This record gives sequence, C-alpha cells and structure tokens, in this order.
Amino acid sequence: MIVHGIDVAAVERAIAAAERATTGEIRVALSRFYFWGDVQRAAERAFTRLRIGHTRGHNGVLIFVAPWRRRFAILGDDGIHRRVEDGFWDATAAALVQAFRAGDLTGGLVRAIETIGARLAVHFPVPPGAGGNPNELPDHVAVGRQR
Repeated sequence: MIVHGIDVAAVERAIAAAERATTGEIRVALSRFYFWGDVQRAAERAFTRLRIGHTRGHNGVLIFVAPWRRRFAILGDDGIHRRVEDGFWDATAAALVQAFRAGDLTGGLVRAIETIGARLAVHFPVPPGAGGNPNELPDHVAVGRQR
C-alpha cells in the first residue's frame, strides 16, 4: 500500500527486520496529507500517543514524517539517548534529508530504520536464551491519528 508516496509495506518489513536483533522498538508515523504544523511538536505528541516511551528499556525510537512537506523528526527515548552520541542522530537525519530531496521517501526511511536498528542492536541486543524477543510496540506505520 502506498500512502503519501511511501510504500508502507516496505517500511513495515524494514521495522520488523531491524527489531529482530534488538529489544529496542522503532515506530514510523506519517502526518496527514494536509499537515502544516510544527513537525517537532507533532512528533512529540505522536511519541506520547503511540506510547514510544513505555518500553521496558526506554529504547523506543519514532520517525515522524510529514511526507507532503518532506519534513521529519527522529525522537529517541531516554535509554537510547544515554548510549548514542548526538552525531549518530545528525548523520541519520542528514541521510534521510538527502533521500527525501532526491524523492526517495521509502528508500530513505528503510535505510534510516536499518541504521537505527543496527545501533539499537549494539546497545540493546536480544539476550541469549531470552526465550524470544517480545514486540512491545506494533510494527505498523501510524497514519494520521491512528495507533
């Protein structure tokens, strides 16, 4: 399914794949088509609404995207911020900006998810013998005000 020029199924597959090696959680939220608000504020509201900050390890990450405006915000919970340097977020954002400018919204998101997932796996790996890796947050892309 394509929503606002983004292949939602590809993004959801990337989230599921990235989360296999980590107890961290990644969510992607897309604004409504006609969104004109402040992207950072909208991302903060979505972070709360989607319960990103309620994971056991406080290791959730939200990528909030206003596709029509090609703007986004990446928010990580406290657990990941304590372990990841600011330069990581800046580099991830820069790569996403470049992809968006090139019109590759889906590819940019998939690569950002892969990058974030790899870093989460370093700092929050699935413990050996843990009996699985519970998915604390849904992998589906939230569109508008959906959960």
